[in-house]
Amino acid sequence: MPSGLDSTDTGYMSDAVELRKQVARALLARGRAIVKESIAVYAFAGLDNVTAPDRLRLAESLFQLLTGAIHDGALDARSTPVVETRAFAADTAVSVRALFELVHLMERSALDELAMDESFGAASEPWPAIAQMVRRASFDVLGAYAELAIGHSDGDAHDPLTTLYTRAVLQAALEKEIQRSERFGHPFAVLLLDVDQLAEINVKHGYGAGDRVLERIGIQVRAYFREQDWVARWAGDAFAVILPETQPGDAVALADRVRLMIEERLELRDHRSGAQVPVTVSVGVLVVHSADKSFKAEPLLARVKDAVDRAKQGGRNRVERVEISADRSAPPQRERLSMD
Repeated sequence: MPSGLDSTDTGYMSDAVELRKQVARALLARGRAIVKESIAVYAFAGLDNVTAPDRLRLAESLFQLLTGAIHDGALDARSTPVVETRAFAADTAVSVRALFELVHLMERSALDELAMDESFGAASEPWPAIAQMVRRASFDVLGAYAELAIGHSDGDAHDPLTTLYTRAVLQAALEKEIQRSERFGHPFAVLLLDVDQLAEINVKHGYGAGDRVLERIGIQVRAYFREQDWVARWAGDAFAVILPETQPGDAVALADRVRLMIEERLELRDHRSGAQVPVTVSVGVLVVHSADKSFKAEPLLARVKDAVDRAKQGGRNRVERVEISADRSAPPQRERLSMD
């Protein structure tokens, strides 16, 4: 057994692998219906000059990539199916935007089909994890296609210091979460964790100390949140987390717990003096009760950044929140947390 993993950990990973396989099999059994529905719903913007057989072939190729990403938990941009799909799209003059829209519709059709499955429908306990598998798989398909198309490496999706997702990935994931909230009416939340006085830590202890702080916080937050949550390095000294299908109270509680965890567990010492360097974060919580077509990622991220600014102004090492919905904008509320 690998170091650091107990039987519970390995059992969880084994269950997750088996669930991915079951979902992939269920989708393959419904493949014809999913492909047909995706093409029927699509308005063919950008595909007007593509023949019906070529539309079908493209949709079938994308569906194979989607199910493969679910089954394996990843998708290699250099794999033969990805390369062949991109080449076919280029030969038939399919725009990137049209292809991305088709993948999004296929994701929605796949979720609709799975929601009616008797084994793991929308009311079942594993449904949130299943839905996130499909969502991540569709994102993997788009990411692999874009990576191959523009010749970029995986470094464009992951921050080199923390190995977390980059801001660009977070924004793309947030746009998709907004669309899902609009369609299904479920709430979600965005957390923004900003390291307190990182510039001062760099000045007093050297820029290497600041990098160690960021690297260790990245490790902690990645391990703390669920597999279906999106964790990214949002800016130089800030980390962002998207919490899909999360109730407001749970989001605020998670924010406070991760704040306390960093304060209590992050041990950093100045290698020159041996003095311990205190590390805290100020946290903004944006709770979205429901969304509509007017909601966009950038304005939402600006709202949660405002919450972080209030936390900084209120003394740092605290949590501030704002709640919004499609039909109202709740006033910001301060979580009255103790300061050390």
